[in-house]
Amino acid sequence: QVQLVESGGGLVQAGGSLRLSCAVSGSIFSINYMNWYRQAPGKQRELVAGATSGGGTTNYLDSVKGRFTISRDNAKNTVYLQMNSLKPEDTAVYYCNLYIVTIARQYHEYWGQGTQVTVSS
Repeated sequence: QVQLVESGGGLVQAGGSLRLSCAVSGSIFSINYMNWYRQAPGKQRELVAGATSGGGTTNYLDSVKGRFTISRDNAKNTVYLQMNSLKPEDTAVYYCNLYIVTIARQYHEYWGQGTQVTVSS
């Protein structure tokens, strides 16, 4: 059974950095697309960063461009979101979202459990 396990959230001061991780547990064939979303209290979930499998195509929310970077470690089946120069408005629960082809060659969308990021001013 495939699951996503997120880690790396926490409390940081404005201007600081965090790296979120999203590890895939279970055997898979490939990760086709990877995304990070966030949801702040009282707001809709928004796409923060997305990338194709090889990372050849990436897209970022305008407000995080130049500060956040999405990446992956193929050997570890782990996706990362490096967040630098954090701002209080980045405070939210962050979710990884992966489109995975399983060992059985089935294409599924998976979500992580969410990790809280809090940026103090």
